[in-house]
Amino acid sequence: MNKKENTPTGGSSGKIRFSLALKLNLRMLGMLISFFITMNLLLSILLFGTALWQAEAGVRKFIAAYDDKLPPTAEPALAAAGYEIIMGESREKGLYLPGFIQNRLPLNLEARRWLTMPGAEAGRPFLARAEAATYHLSLVVAGTPVQIVYALGPALRQICFVLLILAGSQLLYFIGRIGTNNRVIRHTLKPLAAMAETAKSIHQDMSGAGPTGAGIKRLAGAISTINASALGQGLSIDPSQEELKDLAYAINDMLQRINQAYQSQVRFVADASHELRTPLSVLQGYADLLDRWGKHDEQTMQEAIDAIKGETENMKVLVEQLLFLARGDNETIPLEKTVFDVREVVAEIVRETRLIDPAHTFQTELDGPAYLDADQHLIKQALRILVDNSIKYTPAGGTIRLQVETARDTVKIQVQDDGIGIPPADVPRIFDRFYRSDQSRDRKTGGSGLGLAIAKWIIDHHGGYYEVLSRVGIGTRITLNFPAAQPPPA
Repeated sequence: MNKKENTPTGGSSGKIRFSLALKLNLRMLGMLISFFITMNLLLSILLFGTALWQAEAGVRKFIAAYDDKLPPTAEPALAAAGYEIIMGESREKGLYLPGFIQNRLPLNLEARRWLTMPGAEAGRPFLARAEAATYHLSLVVAGTPVQIVYALGPALRQICFVLLILAGSQLLYFIGRIGTNNRVIRHTLKPLAAMAETAKSIHQDMSGAGPTGAGIKRLAGAISTINASALGQGLSIDPSQEELKDLAYAINDMLQRINQAYQSQVRFVADASHELRTPLSVLQGYADLLDRWGKHDEQTMQEAIDAIKGETENMKVLVEQLLFLARGDNETIPLEKTVFDVREVVAEIVRETRLIDPAHTFQTELDGPAYLDADQHLIKQALRILVDNSIKYTPAGGTIRLQVETARDTVKIQVQDDGIGIPPADVPRIFDRFYRSDQSRDRKTGGSGLGLAIAKWIIDHHGGYYEVLSRVGIGTRITLNFPAAQPPPA
């Protein structure tokens, strides 16, 4: 009888572990996939619309240059820009653009537009057909029917290249999250097996006692109702079941750790979605600006193009930072350690920064030698992040000081500024991912809240630690402490 009663207990605990792990992983990965698909779709539409806009803007410039006429002398210039002119009535065959799209394109003459992708009937590969894709405009210029054909192949090739790079980055990040999620969940659920065995042992010892056996069954039933959306509810025990209180407390503690890990992953995905949504919204806003005012205003058009380029660069930096952290979480970043004098790295950073930032004064105090056994590239990246932060939050004319000193077996690197400072309540969290003490101010400086998180990862993986001292209105000093290394043999 005991054997039959014990079997469901062990099976129930195994099902609980599997259910929690599977639901947590699937929910987080599903959110990530949905976000990636939405982002890629919006970016594809935006890039393709930009290609059509550029094609029509080029035709509009030629027509304006020849006073609404396209004489034979215009054909070589158009051909050099990727256009082909066909005189006379056109035969439309392809995908006709809807009217609401045509009305938003820059060429405001009465025109018909359609897309063709030759080779569909012959079963040619999609990439080969995309290379041969063309954009057709049929219009009347100076009383003469004209068809202008623009080759979309180069633009589509660039779009595919951008999307391929983005998809590759997303795939690497996705794979990294699978491994990280599994490790976190396995580590957090590990005590469950031990607790299940303890519960099983208690059940065996007290199988003859009706109330105790019923209490264990109620406890197992309560555990089976817990899922990913109810991790914080915990378990409650009847005051008469004193022998089960310790077990319930241990289970509640474990569920709390699982909930914290789960909420941390959810926040990370939500923050990443927000950060990538912001530049996409800016891109959409400037595209609307082009649609409303940029058709006839060269200054507005150039302003919008510059802004789109800037936001695209910001998005590229953000994706690279996310990829770095994903690879870091997955422990796939190799550390190429060498012994070097960190004073040389600090001096190089100061020389480079003075060239691009003449608005601040940079001072150095380099006591040495100060040798580190570390990845020189990553150490330089961490220091540059700290210097860039000091530049962002120090008014023009301010001073930024970099100091290197060796104390016993520790190399100390200080980056100090006389900028705006950090509120005391925010200091413990400045190295958290996506954390900003001032959202509006940080948006103006172009930060994503990931730079210091990357610096922290680099510091931690080199056996170092950091110290932060900051006063609002006075400035901030961050000190990095690394184990000192022996100088390399001469």
